[in-house]
Parts: sequence; structure tokens; C-alpha cells
Amino acid sequence: MSSVAVPFYQRRHKHFDQSYRNIQTRYVLEEYAARKTHEQKSDASEEKRIRFASELSALEKEIHTARHHAREHLDRLVEENMALERHALEESISRAPEILVRLRSHTVWEKMSVSLCFTVQGFPTPVVQWYKNEELITPASDPVKYRIESKYGVHVLHINRADFDDSATYSAVATNVHGQASTNCAVIVRRFRDNEQPHPAGIMPFHLPLSYDVCFTHIDVQFLEKFGVTFGTEGETLTLKCSMLITPDLKRLRPRAEWYRDDVLIKDSKWTKLYFGEGQAALSFTHLNKDDEGLYTLRMVTKGGVSEYSAYLFVRDADALIAGAPGAPMDVKCHDANRDYVIVTWKPPNTTSESPVIGYFVDKCEVGLENWVQCNDTPVKICKYPVTGLYEGRSYIFRVRAVNSAGISRPSRVSEPVAALDPVDLERTQSRLWRKIVISKDDLEGDIQIPGPPTNVHASEISKTYVVLSWDPPVPRGREPLTYFIEKSMVGSGSWQRVNAQVAVKSPRYAVFDLAEGKSYVFRVLSANKHGISDPSEITEPIQPQDTVVVPSAPGRVVATRNTKTSVVVQWDKPKHEEDLYGYYIDYSVVGSNHWEPSNHKPIKYNRFVVHGLETGEQYVFRVKAVNAVGFSENSQESEAITVQAALTCPSYPHGITLLNCDGHSMTLGWKAPKYSGGSPILGYYMDKREANHQNWHEVNSSLITQTIYTVEDLTEDAFYEFKVAAANLVGIGQPSDPSEHFKCKAWTMPEPGPAYGLTICEVRNSSLVLLWKAPVYEGKSPITGYLVDYKEVDAEDWITANEKPTSKRYYKVTDLHEGHTYVFKVRAVNDAGVGKSSEISEPVLVEARPGTKEIFSGVDDEGNIYLAFECKEATDASHFAWGKSYEEIDDSDKFKIETEGNHSKLYFKNPDKSDLGTYSISVSDTDGVSSSFVMDEEELERLMALSNEIKNPTIPLKSELAYEILEKGQVRFWIQAESLSPNSTYRFVINDKEVENSDRHKMNCDRSNGIIEMVMDRFTIDNEGTYTVQIQDGKAKNQSSLVLIGDAFKAVLAESELQRKEFLRKQGPHFSEFLYWEVTEECEVLLACKVANTKKETVFKWYKDGSGIDVDEMPDLQKGECHLSIPRLSRNDEGVYKATLSDDRGHDVSTLELSGKVYDDIILALSRISGKSASPLKILCTEEGIRLQCFLKYYNEEMKVNWSHRDSKISSGEKMKIGGGEDVAWLQIREPTEKDKGNYTFEIFGDKESYKRTLDLSGQGIFLRPYVHGEFSWIKQNLLEIIRGMAVKKENRGKVIGGLPDVVTIMDGKTLNLTCTVFGNPDPEVVWFKNDKAFECNEHYVFSLEQGKYASLTIKGVSSEDSGKYSIHVKNKYGGETVDVTVSVYRHGEKMPEIKPGSCAMVLYTSATISF
Repeated sequence: MSSVAVPFYQRRHKHFDQSYRNIQTRYVLEEYAARKTHEQKSDASEEKRIRFASELSALEKEIHTARHHAREHLDRLVEENMALERHALEESISRAPEILVRLRSHTVWEKMSVSLCFTVQGFPTPVVQWYKNEELITPASDPVKYRIESKYGVHVLHINRADFDDSATYSAVATNVHGQASTNCAVIVRRFRDNEQPHPAGIMPFHLPLSYDVCFTHIDVQFLEKFGVTFGTEGETLTLKCSMLITPDLKRLRPRAEWYRDDVLIKDSKWTKLYFGEGQAALSFTHLNKDDEGLYTLRMVTKGGVSEYSAYLFVRDADALIAGAPGAPMDVKCHDANRDYVIVTWKPPNTTSESPVIGYFVDKCEVGLENWVQCNDTPVKICKYPVTGLYEGRSYIFRVRAVNSAGISRPSRVSEPVAALDPVDLERTQSRLWRKIVISKDDLEGDIQIPGPPTNVHASEISKTYVVLSWDPPVPRGREPLTYFIEKSMVGSGSWQRVNAQVAVKSPRYAVFDLAEGKSYVFRVLSANKHGISDPSEITEPIQPQDTVVVPSAPGRVVATRNTKTSVVVQWDKPKHEEDLYGYYIDYSVVGSNHWEPSNHKPIKYNRFVVHGLETGEQYVFRVKAVNAVGFSENSQESEAITVQAALTCPSYPHGITLLNCDGHSMTLGWKAPKYSGGSPILGYYMDKREANHQNWHEVNSSLITQTIYTVEDLTEDAFYEFKVAAANLVGIGQPSDPSEHFKCKAWTMPEPGPAYGLTICEVRNSSLVLLWKAPVYEGKSPITGYLVDYKEVDAEDWITANEKPTSKRYYKVTDLHEGHTYVFKVRAVNDAGVGKSSEISEPVLVEARPGTKEIFSGVDDEGNIYLAFECKEATDASHFAWGKSYEEIDDSDKFKIETEGNHSKLYFKNPDKSDLGTYSISVSDTDGVSSSFVMDEEELERLMALSNEIKNPTIPLKSELAYEILEKGQVRFWIQAESLSPNSTYRFVINDKEVENSDRHKMNCDRSNGIIEMVMDRFTIDNEGTYTVQIQDGKAKNQSSLVLIGDAFKAVLAESELQRKEFLRKQGPHFSEFLYWEVTEECEVLLACKVANTKKETVFKWYKDGSGIDVDEMPDLQKGECHLSIPRLSRNDEGVYKATLSDDRGHDVSTLELSGKVYDDIILALSRISGKSASPLKILCTEEGIRLQCFLKYYNEEMKVNWSHRDSKISSGEKMKIGGGEDVAWLQIREPTEKDKGNYTFEIFGDKESYKRTLDLSGQGIFLRPYVHGEFSWIKQNLLEIIRGMAVKKENRGKVIGGLPDVVTIMDGKTLNLTCTVFGNPDPEVVWFKNDKAFECNEHYVFSLEQGKYASLTIKGVSSEDSGKYSIHVKNKYGGETVDVTVSVYRHGEKMPEIKPGSCAMVLYTSATISF
């Protein structure tokens, strides 16, 4: 069978026909075989490279062995020589130093180490000192750079990682009491260029082609800047970096950088990019996913070993697209891929704060496309799903989305591509190396037509919702492409059902769904090709769908232990059933918050985990849950609460050993305490000593030294000693310090003071810091007068003196420093003799405020005690809060009290006064230099003392001072209101310095919820004059308030009390709730009104005027509570005193109103207001005497204030123009009008608030004529002719009712009434209907119509008694209109029709006009 070469992945994604299997599949197998050939070639090349590297490694080992033997031989020679010299020294009592082997010059490459050695003899044993360019070398100043060794007369100076600045002349000077000897050499450190690379001595005598992958044993890798525990979020980009020092750093000879995640090697991919070069290794993430979470390890591999560093990367969930939706699943993988089938698995997300996951959706996408297709219609509940329906030969990627009650998560990271191919085809093809020979089993099977049945049919996976069947293809199978048919049968049914009747299966594996729960099934498979179908396979054993994996049980006991300042180690017992576990999720919560946060976002497989990112000093609890493909276990029980602090360890080493004094037989030494105490207080120190050039150390003290200063006794004068110190705590003894420099035991006699010691740097801020020190032990010949502080930047050479004049204090604040720069400091003591020895140089200090730096703050507690407080979350159990004043530790228990609890400390002032002014400081040990200071100035102390006084002598705040009010019965209520009162508060009332008790006369009450205290005096009399006081006490708080009622103030209260009492008694019988008052109606009637209360049927009401009773037509209904007396047309005759009385057997009441004077004037003004509003336009009336201008009003009285004016000039009544009026009209009579009388006339009536004007223009084209011509009104006839004609035209065309409406209509209820009339007007008029003078709207009951503009009708359907009344039709156009009334009377069925007496309808028409004469 021939094979055809086609691309491995089809460029056109289509479903191939049956010929595809014969052609395309075979090429795929050919591709696999070719790839295997290429891999074998690569294997041969790799073997060759490994063989070369092995030979090179063997050569290197031989060289190292030779060097080792040479060194051992040299050591033996030196030892023999030393033995001979020792024997000679014993024979001769003394000898000056003699150098046997001198120093040898060296030339080395940069970053390589060099050792300088020489041999010297002499007795006593010489003391050796090393010099660089004539400057003394002390290893203590730079222990990393220099190390000095002395053994058997061989002295060695080790220079670690030499750099270009180490090029110098080095000298060694050996000294004893008989003399000295010296030797020197030169060290040259070379920097190589890119084309100049060094060859390590003795490795290669000739040039060989080197592989870049070869790693040499002599390469030293030291990590410098390392990546720490890192936190990222899905979707972000991130890079883990690690810089290192490689010695020697040669381009072609480099170590191999390997990155691992959870011990799995990481390679370059779409998601990760690797970089190594220029002393740096980096791992970059292009798009973070939770799949990237884990422990990352960088391993630098050399032939001689591995240097590695590890740290954890945490990846949080990205923000959900829908609030409350779960995080994305992770670790999507494909298994058991076949021609049309693949199993997809994944891991579930942690749902700490979200609702539980109820299922998952699986999506697929063909490689090269972006069209994602959802594979399952309903969410699958377990983390495994068989995807079917794949196209053979195509490549797919998959992703998964989680679902909960809130919504769907973001999609997971896509899986690796997988091809839909049958792996069995690989077994049917063989390939040979070097020659491409393809042999197909189809060629060996002969001419087979119908295939045999499949074999080994079994269930490879069983779940509650599906069963995956697997089988082996038939043998022989034939050359034609195969398909399979699966049949199922419920046990006991005896019938078979074909599962895949519609879709042929090409893979020897199939997932059967739609199985009944709790039922057992058997299955068989048939194979088929184009020639036919095989016999069925053997029947499987009965299979029942069920979940073979169950939810894991909860993990056991959870234990949290301290680790670092920001992390905790959590361990737990594994669950009882831990089969098929994906791992564990750990959650944490701050104690008391009940808010849980996830620690890891990807399951871990171990039962121990370090939880990072916690806050120092905070208390946390932890819980764990297990997870597998089915879901999550229950949460474990919570761990015990733990405070985040560093774990207990031995203390770090002390440093800075300084000689403070020497008297020739003893030395006083000082040193600095360890930077870290190991989490437990330092109990003390152990010191060792040895003489110079002696190998053995001797204990100085057997019991602990509790201070950082100690005097070593019984020393030999003029001998050189070195010392080392180790600190001890509860855990044990820590590492010892580096050996001190050699101190000579010679008595100090200089007049200047010795060195200060114990330099401490605190309160480091962005541009300043505070330097503390202790006074020198040796003062010199005179007392110390001050100190000078010097500083410089680390890389600078010149020292700067911070203070021009010596300071007498043992602290100094150095300011004006540069942020981000590193400085060192020293202190020199001064006395009368001069400046003494300099102290030890401090450690380098970076001038930069630490993040989260906190300061001391002041306050007053609930007891009124003044305090200074400080909080340090970095404090541990071993931390000590050291308070100081003027930087001297406070130990005055009479003035101060210190309370420290956890990470809080307070300094209390017992009796604060002005002596407490000053600078207060605090430093916290076992931290990274946490410290602060506070200046207590006079203003701050006064503020605190005032606040303290308020608390110690508190005052109850009042909302209202003591006040009074008169109650309804004439009682007097005294009350006070406080801001708040507790249930235990007390009070008392004092009247005229005498406390009163709660009684019927003095009723007291306290509403503590509202803070109101009151006392009600039932009867207030003349004897109650005086001072009223209420006193309140609530715990320690007190307050009082007083009210003075004496003289006029008391009389006013007494009078008001009596008035209220009388008023109360009045109201016990019938009384006026509102006394007589007046009002004016719209019809200009004056009503005298009052309101009554507490009346009954027997109550008698009467009206009186000027003492005489007034007869009224109808007595008022007292039950309505209102009484009225109407005065229709007010005049002066109506003036007088009006009185209303109420009386019955319970008593009587009187109300009076004097209607005269101002009251009468006010009523007239009110009448003027209503009349002014209703005033008509000015009308013209022709009389025999001339012209009369009239204004019609609802009411007119000559006492009303009115004004007539002509051309804005007021008119006075006279013979020419006379002013007058009637009850409803005001007029102006113009006698014999002339030309001068033309113009505007205005009538103005004044109300109580505004005035009302009406105006008429009497101007025209003609001239005024004399009014009398032979006794006739000829001028009226001539000048009014046109006016009359115009009015006739207007009258003719105005809107009017022609006829059709009766005056009265009587109708029985329930009938329909139709009122129709004919209207006229030019132009057509508007028609409006009124009922009882009020317009009403059309509805189902009332129907209006206007036909042809002249027939108007009103229809009332189903009339009732409520429809009785006056109905009016108003017809109007621009020339005027008229109103016609109809009276409608409705009577009930069976009643007698009422008699109607129709009245006459009079119409008066007025039209405004402009008159011309």
C-alpha cells in the first residue's frame, strides 16, 4: 500500500470521505515515523556531546587531584620546617622575627579570590599586621572582603572576589619584643575585554571547541538580588528576576539556568519566556493565570553542583464579569484522544466568598479558528467530560467555565492542542533508521472483506451520568476504513438498542449517555466497513452507572505555627478518604472579622503550606478543605488563633567590639547587641578571648553577662588580645561575633577621653535621623565637656562635623541629609585636653523613612490620665519598648508608669507639671530600628491637662438650661434637658436653698432616654417667689442650673398662671373657643362670628347690641360649634358694642366686640377691597344736566375711601363736577361738558391692602357744543348719533338666545330632560351651560350639543332630585352676549306635581364704548 504525502494538519478543515483513511492517515503515521528518525539522529549527536563533556570532566578531576597532592606535600614540608624551627627556638631563648617564605606577587582576573601567604619565625611569637598601601587592614571593618588566618607560623590574607580597587601593594609586618620583620608584594587585578578571556590555570594546555552547554566545576554562583514571594492577578504580566555574581564570568563558560514550577521544568512557551544573561536570570509571564501559581525555583547548574533559590508565586482571580460569579477553572488537560473523541479534565476554582459551583461548561475550538463551540447543553457536575463529535485529523483546543447561582465565570486558560487521531494506527506502522521504509499491517493481513468483531469490550470509566466503553479493533480488520456500532441492553429486558444509530463511531472508544439511574446494563460492539457488518462482540459484564469517586471527607486538625513576620506555617491531618484528591485549599480570616480570604488559588498536594501576605501583629485563624473531581469537602475545623510573628530562633551575632579602657591588667570592652534577638529576649552574653596568634579560644565568663559592657581581668601587660561575643536567649546561644581586632593590654594615660560607644541610630526619616551614644569609660585627665558628631556618605572620603560646637547631650539629631543616600557616623568626646578617640564607625544607614512609619501620639484616657502611646505591629514577644526622656531611659516610678500590652505601649504621667516638658522617645528592640520621638511643649501640656481636668471633673452637657412653662390648668412646669443621662443618674430640685421632695404639690419626673428632668407645681402662689435650682449627677459627671423668679419676673409668671387657671375653669362649662370676630363675605355682608365648645342641648345662646337683645330669625345650631350674626349693608347706624352669651347649668361665658372706631374702619376697608374687585368698567349716562360717569359696585358707602381724577388730577366735588353714589354705584356728574372736559377719567377705590382703578377716555374728533339750544338736547342728538348707530350694530350682531327655552321645567325623576334653544350671533357665538351659576363638564349624565352653529341643547339622562336647580345658557361673541336661565324642578313618582309660578326675566345690557363728540 502506497503512502501519499500531505500536510499533517489539513489546511482545509473538512470531513473526509472513506478514502481519507487509506491516504491521509497513512501520511500522518509517516510523519510520526520521520520525526522519530530525526529524534534518533539528535540522540546520536547528544551522545557525542555527553562523551566529550565526560572526558573533559575527567581531565579536570585529574588536575584538581594533582593540585591537592601538591598542597598536601607543601603542608608537610612547612610542618617539618616548623618542627625544626620550634626545636631551634627551644634551644635559643629568644629571637627576633625572621621571614622564611616571603610574599609573592599575584596577577588575577576581576571577581576572582586571591590568597597572600608568608612564613615567619621568632620568639616570643611575632604579632603580624597586614597593610594595604601602608594602611592597616582590619577584617572587622569589612569581614566579607578580608579574612586573616594564622597557623603554625604561616600567615594568610584572603581577599574575596577581588575587584579593580584591590590592586595595591600589600605588606605584612611581624613584631615581637626583639624587633620586627616585613615583606611585601603586589596584587594586580585585571579587567578582561570581550575578546580577552582568561583560562583557568592548568585546565587546558591547548584550544578545544567548547559547547555552550558545558558547565565547569570552578564556576562560583552567588545570588544577589532575589525575587521574593510574589502576588499577581489573572491577566497581568509579571517577571521574576534574580541577579547573581558568576565567578569567573566567561561568555562561553556559563552555568545553565533552569526554572521549575513545583519541581516541573519550565520551557519557553506562549505563556512563559526565559532569559539568562548579563548576570541576570528572568522568567516572564505574558498573561498570568491561576495555572501559573506555585513554588518557583531557579537552579544554576554547574558540573560540580547546583545553586538554587525558590519563592512562591500567588495568582489571584481576576474580577468576575458578573458580581458573585466564581473564579475560572484551571489546569485543563486532554486525555485519551482518538479520532472523534477526547476526555477533558480540569481543577475546580476555590469559592471562599462566592456561592458553590453547580457545574461546568466545556468549550472547544479548532486550531486556527476563533469560533468557540459549547460542548454540553447542561452544566456537568464533575471535573471530567468526554467530548465527542470531533473531526478526524483536525486539531482542537479546549477551555472550561464554572457556573454558580450568580452566573458564569471567566473561561480558563486553553488546553494544549490535541489532534483527533487514532493512536492504534501508530502500532500499525514501522519505520527504520536511515532509510524510510513504511510497512503497514494491512499489507500483511491478506485480502479480508468483512472485518471481525471487536474484542476486549469493557467500561474504562463509569460515572453517574455516562459510561465510557473501550475495545480493541478486530484482528484481522481488513484494508477498508472501519466504523463501529454500539448496542446496549438493560439487564433482564432481553432486547438490544443501538446507541449510535445516526452517527458512526470511528474510535475504539465511546461515551454512552442517557442511562437510567440505578439500572444495570450490558453492552456489545459491532465493527463495519463498506463490505458489511461483523458479528457482535462478546457481551460485557453488567454495568451500573454510578459515581466511582465521592466527595472527599474534611481534613483533620489544623495547626498554625509562626514562621516570619508576614507568614504562618499551616499543617493539617489528611482526610480519611484521600483517593483521587486534586489537593487542598487553605483559607484565612482575621480573628473576629468572620471574613474569609483564600490563601492559595490552585490546589496544593501536600498537607503543609506557608501562608504569605499576612499583616504583622494581627491574629488569624485558618481552615482547610480537600478537593477532587467531584467537588469540595466540608471545611475543616478552624485552627487556634495565632499572632503573626517571626518564629523563635537563636539570636544573631553581636558586633562592633570596642576597647573602652585599659589599665595594663584588665580591659573594658563594649559591643552592640544583636540586630535580631530571635523572637525571645536576650538573656545575656558569653565572651571568649585569645592572645594574638594563638589558635585556642578561652572562656572569659562562666555566667551570663547581662550588659553590653564588660571588664576582662587578669590579662598580661603589653600582650595582644582578640575577643568574640555570643548572645544567648531561650532557644540557645547564637553565632559568635567576628573576632575583634588585636587590642594591646597597655594602660591608657593620654589626657584626652577614650571613645564613646554604643552608637545607636533611630528615628530615620527622609532627611534626618537621631544618633545616640554612651559616654566614654575613660574620661582622660579632665571631665568630658561635650561631643562632636561626624558623618559622611559611604563612598565619600571626607568626614563632615554635624555640630560646630560640642554638644553636652549624648544624643544629636542630624538633619539636612539626602533622601535615599547611605551614611556612616562616628562620635568624638571632648575635654579640656582636646578631642579624644573616635568611636567605632556605625553601620551604614539608608536615609529613608520606612513605609508605614508611625509616631508617638498623646492622649487622655477615661480616667483622665495623660499618656503618650506608640503602636508597633512589627513587635514580637521578645521586643522591648524602651521609653526615654531626653533619650535617657525612664526609670522614675514616682513620675511615670509604663504599660505595654502586645504591640501597644503607653507612658503615663502620674503628676504632670512643667517639669515634664521635654523630648520623649521610644525604641522597639528586635525590630528593624522602629523608633519615634515626641516633643511635649507647654502648649500641648496645657491642652492635655485641660482635657484631663474635664474628664476627672466631668460636666454633664445640657441641651437646655432650667426653664419654665405654664400648663393648661395654671400649673407651672420647671424642666431641664441634658445631652444624655444614664440609667444610674440622679437629680434633685432646690427652692430657696431647700430641697423639695416628690409630692402631690411638687410632682417630679425624669425621662432618661431623652435627658429631660421636670417638676410640676400644681398651684403657683405668691409664696413661691425665689430661686429654683436643679442638680444632676451621672457617675462622676455633675451639673446644675438655676432660675431666678423674683420681682417683675415672678409677677409675670404668677399672672400667667392665674390666667391659665381661670381659663381652664371657664372651659369646664360652655365657653367660646374663639371669641367674637368679624369677616366680610363676597356679597359684602358683614358677619359677626364666634366659635363655641362644650355645649349641650340646654345651652342658651343670645346676641346683644349695646345691652339690648337682638332678635334673629333663626337660632344658631350650637352643635356645629359656630355662630354668626349678619349685617347686610353696613352703615354708621350699625356701630355699637355687640355681645354673645352662653349659659347653662354648668356656667356661662361672654364674648364682646366693639364695632366702632378702628374696627369699623377696618371693616370699611375690607368692604372696599371686595367692592373694588367687583367694580364694573366706567359707564356713560346722559342726563339733562350733562354727562354722568358711573361705576357699579357690589356695595358702596360714602365712607369708603374713593378718588375721581381727570387727566391724573384729583377731582373735588363741586358745581361743575359733583361726586356721589348709591348703594351699588359711584358716579361723577359733569355739568355742561366743554372741550376742556375731554380726556381720561379714573375712578379709584382704596381697599385694606391695595387700590382698584377703572378708567374711561372721553376724547374724540368733534368739539363740545353748548348743551342748550332752545331748551333741546341738540348736542346730544348730534354727538351721540354715531354712537347709537354703532351700538345698534353691535346689539344686532351680538350673541343671543332667539327662543325655545321655557322659564320653568317640571319633570318626574328617572326621565330624560332635553333643553333646546336657538342661538344667534355674527360671528357664531360660543355656548356655555351653568348649573346654579357654576360651569359643569360634559359626561354620561350631562350631554351638550351645538348643531349648525345655532341649535344648542342640554340633555340630562335619568334625572333625579339632585338635578333640581337653576340652569343657565350663556351665549357670547366679540360684540357681547346674554344669559338665559331655566329653573328645573324634579319630583318623585307618586308625588303631586308642584305648582309653578313663573317669574319675569329682566335683562340689562351694558356695552363699553369710546365716545366722540
